[in-house]
Amino acid sequence: MFISDRLSSYRLRNEINIRIHVSVESVSSEDPRSEHPMIMKIIGELALLGAIASVFLVAAQGRAAERAAEESAGRDYVRTLDEQTSRLRNKKTIASWDYETNLTVHNEQKLLQVSLEVASETKEYWKETMSYLWHEFEDPDLKRMFKKYTELGTSALPEDLNQRLIVAINSMQSTYAKATICDYNNRTKCDLHVEPEITNIFATSSDAEELKYTWLEWHKAAGAPSKSNFTEYVQMENEAAKLNGYDTVAEWWLSEYEATDSEDQFAALWAQIKPLYEQIHAYVRGHLRVKYGEEVVPKKGPIPAHLLGNIWAQTWGNVEKFTRPYPDKTDIDVTAALIAQNYTALKMFKTAEEFFTSLDLSPMPELFWERSILEKPTDGREMVCHASAWDFFDGEDFRIRQCTTITDAFFKTTHHEMGHIQYYLQYKDQPVIYRAGANPGFHEAVGDVIALSVATPKHLRVMGLLEDGPEDLESNINQLYKMGLDKIVFLPFGYLLDLFRYGVFRGTTTVDDYNCHFWQLRESLQGVEPPAPRSEADFDPAAKYHIAADVEYMRYYISYIIQFQFHRSLCQLAGEYAVGDSSRLLSNCDIYNSTAAGNALGKMLQLGSSKPWPDAMEAITGQRFMDASGVLEYFQPLYDWLKAENERNGEFVGWEPSTVQFCTPNQRAAMEATGFNKRLKKYAAL
Repeated sequence: MFISDRLSSYRLRNEINIRIHVSVESVSSEDPRSEHPMIMKIIGELALLGAIASVFLVAAQGRAAERAAEESAGRDYVRTLDEQTSRLRNKKTIASWDYETNLTVHNEQKLLQVSLEVASETKEYWKETMSYLWHEFEDPDLKRMFKKYTELGTSALPEDLNQRLIVAINSMQSTYAKATICDYNNRTKCDLHVEPEITNIFATSSDAEELKYTWLEWHKAAGAPSKSNFTEYVQMENEAAKLNGYDTVAEWWLSEYEATDSEDQFAALWAQIKPLYEQIHAYVRGHLRVKYGEEVVPKKGPIPAHLLGNIWAQTWGNVEKFTRPYPDKTDIDVTAALIAQNYTALKMFKTAEEFFTSLDLSPMPELFWERSILEKPTDGREMVCHASAWDFFDGEDFRIRQCTTITDAFFKTTHHEMGHIQYYLQYKDQPVIYRAGANPGFHEAVGDVIALSVATPKHLRVMGLLEDGPEDLESNINQLYKMGLDKIVFLPFGYLLDLFRYGVFRGTTTVDDYNCHFWQLRESLQGVEPPAPRSEADFDPAAKYHIAADVEYMRYYISYIIQFQFHRSLCQLAGEYAVGDSSRLLSNCDIYNSTAAGNALGKMLQLGSSKPWPDAMEAITGQRFMDASGVLEYFQPLYDWLKAENERNGEFVGWEPSTVQFCTPNQRAAMEATGFNKRLKKYAAL
């Protein structure tokens, strides 16, 4: 019996009791000479009320039975829907894999055809799903599954609009993957891709003019041509969002975090991290100014984006070699050791697999080794080289696509990508609708929490990739600094990329202001500036893969924070970390071979998205919220050192506005008038 029925029955029974009470009182107060017919009248009324109550109760019980039957039918239906969804997702994923690993017109057309077929069939299932009164079900798990299934995704679009969306995304991906530029020193050599050639230039060159040229050419080749497709994509995605019950794609993406104040939570996390980032920024800018001169690197301004060792300036690890706090200490970079020990791509992946099995987690299935692409093919095909892990939704087929080279960076990336596969393996027995991270950031955090152990001197020595040496304070500061150039430096970039897209989806950033607003965010949050003036003829956001490929990016920002929450808890379980114990620092914790840590991690991974993410967070950390204190705890020695060093050198902490033009005066006036600057101050913790 449901609540509404129970309340109505209660009210009726209460009314009967009151009538009985009143009637009895009336009889008892009657004159003894009262006529007997009065009593008979009361009895008749009571009998009538009883009959009415009986009819109502029988009806209520009947309705309750109907609802129980409908819930049972809904459970059977979801079981069938799960099987069909698995089949459809598998079909589409195969087509996506075929296209992204061989960028031909044939494979693109095949992907388009399959995508439309899957969308059409999915829409038919959605119509049937919507016929169930699932809001009235009592089983909370069944209600959660139905709620997820009632979001149709982009399949909600009419076929012609869905086709336009698919074409727009495929075109952006193709532009990105096929973009090439000419070599700075040999302008007739025009086959440089972002990976590995452009990436290597930024990793090795210290020629400011070469870096500026390469930066400008890449953004011209990969970014600007995608502007019209991006605009089309935004329009179609917003239409899909509305059909799924959201005002814009921004609200749609944010719904994955299952909180009404997600944006405020993101901003609060940044406010925690910002002081540490500003200290790293000031320190690096000072060293770059010494290297390139104050006419190139301003004393108080943003850092030119092309000088930070990465085409997107999202991580700055490649400037570590000439900014290291204690340069006489041995650098921890195992590239040479990997090469000397004849590591291949396969050996790197086998090594990563062994880390997971040491935690009592799952080995890779045979199909993984048969079907993954671990190195760039030599058959001349064009393919997307960006490292990614794939779930084919059949419980058996899991793959990685990665153009591996034998470097320290790829050694860590390999462990990260295999972390995704481990997540897939752990939740593969969940209903397909639950085969996802607890929230988008969880998936990215799992691989990185393993990489935190892998990067420690302790683990690298165990693996024979680093010679024994002292673990003194200076070496620890060097290691933390190197880690900070990756983990801390990334955070404002990871944060702003979707702040930009939220504005675009909501219409507060129009097509006429794409590049201006993008660079205003980069200046305000990152403290970087473009190497040359930019205009709306440029479209620099699309020079980043995740913009071109329609990948929500806040997940990376979240993952770079919660991975330290996970790490702290797992290290305590492994007995590798204790607060205040200098012999068991969080920054040197290695959970390798800890089944206690592995079992805790595995239990959380097995949940998939079957529970709200605070439940998954609590399972591993005991906390029900995202918290940056783990990050600050890990990097506290570095923060103290940087603060003292910047004060000693008189470095300006923070940055003044850029003198490089990327917004016109009219655009700047409009940003102030429309409230863009006010919103920026809120989310940038200014």
